Amino acid sequence: MSAPLIVTSELAVEPECFEQAEKAWIQFEHATATGRRSTLYRSLDGTSLLEFTPLSEAAEIEALRGEWIRQFKHLAQYAAGDFSRELLHYVEAPKDIEEDLPRTRYVQMRHVEVKPEQYRAYRAWREETIFDVVRGHEAVKVFLAYHSVFSSAPGVMFIAGFDCDVEQYNTAFTSPRYQEIVKQAGDQYITGGERGLYTKFYERVDGR
Repeated sequence: MSAPLIVTSELAVEPECFEQAEKAWIQFEHATATGRRSTLYRSLDGTSLLEFTPLSEAAEIEALRGEWIRQFKHLAQYAAGDFSRELLHYVEAPKDIEEDLPRTRYVQMRHVEVKPEQYRAYRAWREETIFDVVRGHEAVKVFLAYHSVFSSAPGVMFIAGFDCDVEQYNTAFTSPRYQEIVKQAGDQYITGGERGLYTKFYERVDGR
C-alpha cells in the first residue's frame, strides 16, 4: 500500500536546460545507488522536475541530508530556483496502490489548505463528494490523500495517478457536478476560498 510518509522534492528548471536537468537528475540517482525506490516526474508545463521518495518513519530524513547537499551541487547549474521539499503523511485513499509510490504515466498534485476548525467536517464531506467522483471515474487509477507534516504550503495534498490523456482524465473534474463540489469547498472549507485550490500535472520520466 501507499508509503506512510512521502518526501516530495521539486526543482524549478531553466527552460533551455530542461532535458539536461532531467538527465543529470537520473545520473545522480544512479550514482548514489541508495536502493530507495523514488520516482521522478516532469511537469507538463516544462517548468520543474518532481521526485517522490517513500519513507517508513520521519527519522529517515536524517540519512537523506547529505544526499540532498550533493544533489543541490549536481543540479545547481540547471536550476531556476532552489529545491522545494515537503514531508507528507498518509491519511486515506479512495484508490490505493500495491506499491509504496504511484508509478502511473501521469500524476496530478491537488493541494488545498483547510481551515483547522473545519477539518473533521471536511473529511466527512470529501468522502461523500470528491471521493465519490473519484471512485466512479475509471480513468483515475490512483488517488491518495496525504497531509503535510512539514511544508511551506501546508494542508491536504491529493496525489492522483492516471495513464490516459489529460483530457480524458479531466472529464470528471470539469463536470457541472464537480464544479459545484469545488464551489462548496471554497465556501465552507478552503482557506482563501476557491483560490486556495492548487493543481499541477506531471509526466513520469522514463527509466524511473
